[in-house]
Amino acid sequence: MERDAYRQLLTWKQQPSRKPLLLTGARQVGKTWLMEEFGRREYASVVKLSFNEDDRLERLLFPDRNARAVIKRLEIYREQPIEPSATLLILDEIQDAPSALASLKSFAETAPEYHVIAAGSLLGLALHRDSSFPVGKVSFVDLGPLTFSEFLRATGRARLDELLASDDMQAIAEMADLFVAALKSYHLVGGMPEAVAEFASSGDYSSVQSIQDEIVRAYDLDVSKHAAPELVPRIRRVLTSIPQQLAREKSRFLYSHIEPGARSRSYEQAIQWLIDAGIVTKVPRVTTPRVPLKAYEDDAFKLFFVDIGLLARTSGLVPATILDGSRVFTEFKGALAEQYVLQEFVATQAGVPHYWSNDRNTAEIDFLIDVDNRVIPVEVKAERNRKAKSLNAYIDRFAPDAALRLSLGDPGTHGPILDLPLYAAGRAGAILRARL
Repeated sequence: MERDAYRQLLTWKQQPSRKPLLLTGARQVGKTWLMEEFGRREYASVVKLSFNEDDRLERLLFPDRNARAVIKRLEIYREQPIEPSATLLILDEIQDAPSALASLKSFAETAPEYHVIAAGSLLGLALHRDSSFPVGKVSFVDLGPLTFSEFLRATGRARLDELLASDDMQAIAEMADLFVAALKSYHLVGGMPEAVAEFASSGDYSSVQSIQDEIVRAYDLDVSKHAAPELVPRIRRVLTSIPQQLAREKSRFLYSHIEPGARSRSYEQAIQWLIDAGIVTKVPRVTTPRVPLKAYEDDAFKLFFVDIGLLARTSGLVPATILDGSRVFTEFKGALAEQYVLQEFVATQAGVPHYWSNDRNTAEIDFLIDVDNRVIPVEVKAERNRKAKSLNAYIDRFAPDAALRLSLGDPGTHGPILDLPLYAAGRAGAILRARL
């Protein structure tokens, strides 16, 4: 399974002034596999420590935080040499070993010749940021679910992916039926590596759903294990409400839709826990679309799942839906299409987008993205219908340099609006940069 993040790991390896690399992301997005595959292909040897499998490792190997002392103890413990440029040292589930996490600072400052890559859950690392976190002493790569491009390659459609990467919209449009069929599958399977691998080998949606159920259960176990007892029921209520929240015409997250009378002060911590765990993504609202967008955020926001396949599964979507025209895109008023576009933007735009609505909340733009310091409004249409009342109102009011509309329609340009097919969402940033 080829991951785009592999190229980032190669770049890290080739840097002369290399810091330890910290691979972050939600659970079960493939961090361990990626590290092991990178070590197998790029190094003569690999030494891997998994801190969630043996609670003695931290005590035996990291009684202090001195990198060179750690290397000596490791060589004795594993009875093998650790060569600075030929051995990859993998520290997996490092959030369970605060001393090992803190030792990354010493590796950066006193032993930069050693190649050290660590991985940990976002929640665990967030909990250590005030104590043992090596601020400024590590490089980061954030790993999410497979993108649509990665999904195409993993399911035997590498030629389609090559065509998509070419940005030849005329040729791409000629293959629209193949792209749409693949996108329907992606909406149901999603990008969690185990689910994708099962679909690639069997094509059986029921087997994929069983894996998705296991992932959702694992996340629920994490809630029970790591969250404060008083937060557990609130976290579960937030998660249960997300499909309903996204299915509303205006998908701003409303506390009152969690339970009657709910207030922000009762659920802010629960939502932050889910964000820290990487289980949900928060998309803030701005009322003034200027850069930097973060400076114009207010208290309103949308919440999305980490993965479109998990959203489809928890929403009760049945695989037979993919056989019914474009219904998979329009179910829940296009919530899945928005979820898909968000994931593509997070993976390719180097950050979470924002969204816009007017003061009366009567007009809403699904996403705002920053392309070379230009705010670009993005409208997501889950079918061929291109009516865009809110987008036109936004253009009349703010006169953006360009606007983007993603739909199942054909690519083209209509005034300032660039129309791209939904399946090209991951290429939107590159295409816009080339045209601005």
